[in-house]
Amino acid sequence: MRIIIFSILWLPMLVFSQDRVSGIILESNNENERIGLPGANLHWLNTSVGVVTDIDGAFSLPYKQEYTKLVISYVGFKTDTIAIEKPKVIEHWLQRTQDLDVITVNSRKQATAKSYLKAANVYTVSSDELLKAACCNLSESFETNPSIDVNFADAVTGTRQIKMLGLESPYILIATENIPSIRGASQAFGLSFIPGTWVESIQITKGAGSVVNGYESIAGQINAELVKPATDDRLFVNLYGATSERIELNTHVNTKVSDRWDTGLYLHGNQHNKEHDVNHDGFIDMPKYHQINVMNRWQYTNAEKGFVSFINLKFLNDEKQAGQVDFNPDTFNPGNIGSPSESEAWGSEIDTRRYEVSAKLGYVNPEIPYQSLGVQTAFSSHKQDSYFGRNLYDISHNSLYANAIYNSIISDSRHKIKTGVSYTYDHYDEQVNLTPYERTETSVGGFFEYNYDNLEKLNLTAGLRIDHHNLLGTFVTPRFHLRYTPWEKSALRASFGRGKRSANIFAENQKLFSTSRTINIVSTNGNIYGLDPEIAWNYGVSYLQGFNLFGRKADVTLDFYRTDFKNQVVVDYENPLEVRFYNLEGDSYANSFQIELNYNMFERFDLRMAYKYYDVKTDYNSGKLSKPLIPAHRLFANASYETLRQKGGQQWKFDATFNWLGKQRFSSTQGNPIAYQLPDETPTLATLNAQVTKVFSPKFEVYLGGENMGNVRQSNPVLAADDPFGANFDTTFVYGPIFGSMYYMGLRFRI
Repeated sequence: MRIIIFSILWLPMLVFSQDRVSGIILESNNENERIGLPGANLHWLNTSVGVVTDIDGAFSLPYKQEYTKLVISYVGFKTDTIAIEKPKVIEHWLQRTQDLDVITVNSRKQATAKSYLKAANVYTVSSDELLKAACCNLSESFETNPSIDVNFADAVTGTRQIKMLGLESPYILIATENIPSIRGASQAFGLSFIPGTWVESIQITKGAGSVVNGYESIAGQINAELVKPATDDRLFVNLYGATSERIELNTHVNTKVSDRWDTGLYLHGNQHNKEHDVNHDGFIDMPKYHQINVMNRWQYTNAEKGFVSFINLKFLNDEKQAGQVDFNPDTFNPGNIGSPSESEAWGSEIDTRRYEVSAKLGYVNPEIPYQSLGVQTAFSSHKQDSYFGRNLYDISHNSLYANAIYNSIISDSRHKIKTGVSYTYDHYDEQVNLTPYERTETSVGGFFEYNYDNLEKLNLTAGLRIDHHNLLGTFVTPRFHLRYTPWEKSALRASFGRGKRSANIFAENQKLFSTSRTINIVSTNGNIYGLDPEIAWNYGVSYLQGFNLFGRKADVTLDFYRTDFKNQVVVDYENPLEVRFYNLEGDSYANSFQIELNYNMFERFDLRMAYKYYDVKTDYNSGKLSKPLIPAHRLFANASYETLRQKGGQQWKFDATFNWLGKQRFSSTQGNPIAYQLPDETPTLATLNAQVTKVFSPKFEVYLGGENMGNVRQSNPVLAADDPFGANFDTTFVYGPIFGSMYYMGLRFRI
C-alpha cells in the first residue's frame, strides 16, 4: 500500500466540530491505494463558500443547515455532488474520467505556483520549473525566477551569490527541508553544495519568515525540499556536459527495504579542468574544480501509528583552483609575505570538506489527527582551507541545531497553533592571515504561532519567539502575516517582522581576499569581532489578482517591501585600498518594488514578465550612498512552450529567459592611479538563455541549451590584472558575465 507522506510542518488538520465538515479526498485506483488529491476543489452548491484540499488531500470547511449538497471536482476526475445532512468527517474517492469512457480533460500543473490562500507571500517552484534550465546546483536554480537575483561574487572563484529584496544571501534564511543549512562557514559557497537533481521543490517566502524557523531571517526565506526515497525514481541518471568542458553526473538509486523503510543513495560529481582566458587579461575566466557529493537518505513511514521520519547522511569534498593562467600551485607559497618574484603568478585554492547528519521525526495522533509533533535535528562539520594570492583564510565550523514543534487547534480548525523550543550551537575557528579568531555561539528559544483562517476572506498568522543567546543577549522576535480576499481570485497581503543575526564578516565576504585591500575592523564593544549584531525590521504589502485575458488564464502580482536596519555591520569598499567593517551610524534601508505578469497566451505556451525597482542606500562614513553593484532597474521575461505529449510519451519542450539590468554603481576608485580608475556606473546589459528538451519516453529525455547566447562579456573584470601583487589589485568589480556564451547538452534517464 502506498502511504501518504506527511510533512513535519504541514500536517493535515482533519477535525470534527459542530459547525464544520472535514475529511479527505482520495484518488480511486485499481490497487485501492490511499492517494490523497492535493488541490481538489470543494464548494457548497449555489454558494461561493469553498476550499481547496491541502497537499495530502485533507480539507475542512464551514457548515450551515442551509448547506445540503457538497460539490467535489478535480481536473481529470469525475465531478461528484454528495448530500450532507449534518457536520461529519468525510472520506470520498474520486474516479478518473478515463475510467468512465468519456472525454478526458487534460491539465498542466503550474511550474511556479502562487498561493491565493496562505497568509505569507510564498512562491512554490516545482521540479518542472527547475528542469527549464540545466540547474546543476541550487545557486543555478533561480535563473527563471524574477524574485531572486543571481550574479557572480568576484572574477576568479566563480561563486554565484543571490539577492532578494535588494539584500544579499546572509539576510535570507536558506533552509533544507525547513532546517537552516546555508549559514556560517557555508554562506559563500553553500548553494553550490546542493545538486539541483536532489531538489524536489523550492518555497520562496518574501519578507519576514516564520518564527518556527528562527530569528535570523530578515529579507525572506528559501526552503529546498529534497526528493523522497519512497516517491523518487528507482534509478535516475543525469549527465551534463558544456562547451566550457564542464562535466557533471548525478545518479539516484532508491530501494524499498521493507514495508516501512525506504532508502536512497544520491551521488553527484562535477569537474572542470580547462583554462579559459577569453578576454586575454591573463586570468582564467572560471576556476578549475572538482566536487564529490554523496547523500544517503532513509525514510520511515508508519501511517497506522502516525509516524514518518527522515534520516540524512551527507559527505562533500570540493576543491577549486583559480588565478592567472601561468599559476602553479605546486611552487606557489601563499605564506611568503615578501616581494614575489617577477615570474610568480597569482593564484588561489579553496578546499572544503563537509559532513552532515540530520533527522526529522513527525507524529500525528491517529485518534486526534489535528494534534501532531515534529522534531528536527542536524549536525554539520565544515572545514575550509584556502588562500587567495598572499591572503590566507581557513575556517572550521561545527554546528548543532534542534527544533521541536507541536501543532494543534483551538476550538476548531479555523484556529491553528504551533509552539515549540529550539536550540543552536555554533563553534567557529578562523585564521585570517596571521590573526586567529575563535568563538562559540549558543542560543535557546521558545516560540508560539497562531493562525486564523476562515476559508473565505481572511487568513492571518501572528508569531512571537523569545531567545537567549550567549553573545547577543535575550531578545524578542515578532512576525505577522495577513491575507485578505476582497473579491474572487485575489489576495491582498501585508506583513512585518524583526530579524537579528551575528555577521560572520569573513565567511560571508570571502571575495575581499581576492584583492590587495587591507582589512580594517572599526571595533566597538561588540562581542563578535568587536561588532554589534545586525537588527532589522521588514515591512511588506503584496497584491495578487487572477483573471482571464482573451479567454486565457493570467495573473498579476504587485509587491513592495522595505527593510529598515536598526543596526548593520557596514562593509565599506569606498576606499579602494581597504575594506572597512563598522557598525551603522545613521540610516540603512532597502526598498523593493516588483510587478509580475503570468499569462497563458495559448495552449501550452506560458509567458512570465516582470519589472523590478531597487532603492538600497546606506550611510557610509563618506556619506549616504547607493549599495554598489545593485541595478536600480531590472526587466525579466520567460517564455515556455511544450508540445502535446504523443503516444509513448514523446514531447518537445522549449524555454527562453531574458534579463536586462540597468546601470549599477561602482564603489569608488578615485584614489587609484588613473589607469586603475573605473567610471561611477556600469553600462546596462542584457542576457538571453534558452533550452530545448526532447522527451522520447517517460524514461528518457535529452536537453540542449545555451547561456548568455548574446555573448555579452565584461571587458575588465579584474582591476590591475597586470599587477596582481600590487596595491590596486581587485577582483570584486563584477557586474556581468565574464566567460561569454556557453552551450551545454545533457540527458536524463529514469526507471
